[in-house]
Amino acid sequence: MTILRARPAPLVAAVAVLAAVTAAGTALLTGPAAAAPGCRVDYTPNQWPGGFTANIKVSPGDTAVSGWTVTWTYAGDERVTNGWNATVSQSGSTVTARNMSYNGSIPAGGSADFGVQGTYGTAGGAPTGFSLNGVPCNGAGPGPTTPPPTTTPPTTAPPTTAPPTSAPPTTAPPTTAPPTTPPPSGCAGAVLCDGFENQTGSTPSGDWNVVSPDCSGAGTATVDTATAHSGSRAIRINGAAGYCNHVFVRTTKNLSGLGGVRYARIWVRHTTAQPTDHTTMITMSDAADGNRDLRLGGQNGALQWNRASDDATLPEQSPAGVAQSVPLPTNRWACLEFMVDGSAGHLRTWLDGVAVTGLTADGVPTHDIDGQWYNRTWRPQLTDLKLGWESYGGGADTLWYDDVAMGSTRIGC
Repeated sequence: MTILRARPAPLVAAVAVLAAVTAAGTALLTGPAAAAPGCRVDYTPNQWPGGFTANIKVSPGDTAVSGWTVTWTYAGDERVTNGWNATVSQSGSTVTARNMSYNGSIPAGGSADFGVQGTYGTAGGAPTGFSLNGVPCNGAGPGPTTPPPTTTPPTTAPPTTAPPTSAPPTTAPPTTAPPTTPPPSGCAGAVLCDGFENQTGSTPSGDWNVVSPDCSGAGTATVDTATAHSGSRAIRINGAAGYCNHVFVRTTKNLSGLGGVRYARIWVRHTTAQPTDHTTMITMSDAADGNRDLRLGGQNGALQWNRASDDATLPEQSPAGVAQSVPLPTNRWACLEFMVDGSAGHLRTWLDGVAVTGLTADGVPTHDIDGQWYNRTWRPQLTDLKLGWESYGGGADTLWYDDVAMGSTRIGC
């Protein structure tokens, strides 16, 4: 099942139902990932005709866990289609959710949140049979803290993409349709956070300008209402092959408040596997490098960083170096994250929450990875963010960008 971690949503055109499932377990497992009696699972659904999302909060109780697996059973024909902050699968009516690499440890008295999105024909009410690492957590069954609203939900279809990461409101929906899309997740403290829902025309405007660094050609940038990671809009780039088809959208936000360390989270989808030729998807001007761009793209079929000033690459483009990177998956949304520390000259990259070894510059030159990158002192001072396409050879691609965020701490997918 696709792993999807998405942004928080406001009140959707839906019925919000709160079900808190609590109980004391009856068994105790051994080992660092064991759950103790007294574990609790809170399942907070938000449903509409034919679909639902649910935020799930898992609390191990008096014993810490270093990894968790939560299971539950639906009584109806609910089918989970994706999830966020967990790897989620379903077999029959039983759902299994496992922690990600970054949220497996929960201290005693603590909790972790994840969520799911799904569809149903006939809902069976609140799910049952919750367990944490095999320990039952809900002997008494769910007990709603707020009665379900009786207001008839709006007739407009709710969003079918990114679910919320926090519990939806428990009040009745308004009589007029609310906005269909909220800001993406991780916006707290972020200088830039945009799901492009405020774009009203077909050409990006407002917080984004269409630019063509160096030269322009057949490439185009448009606002797409047919394909989006969440909500109803994304930026579509039709990237043409051959040099001088450069096209990007550049944020007009002032990013100077980020300081020397900046983290970015960008959801991207594309159609064509990365070619052997050098291509670029994301660029940032570097004031410490003559305002030449730091570029994230691909070469030899895998992701790579590239410095425009000297064409240094990360990783090095040897077979062993390229093997330390990964290709950007096609025909699905992928979450790209990166961190650039200008004061230390460090760079890190994650794809779908997993760190990529070949896209890591740690300050110590390593052959096949960042040996070429540190052929000179690198202390970047990045000033902007541009999303688009440059091809330096035979590569053409169609790309979409959505739910873009940049801040001084890691935002996550």
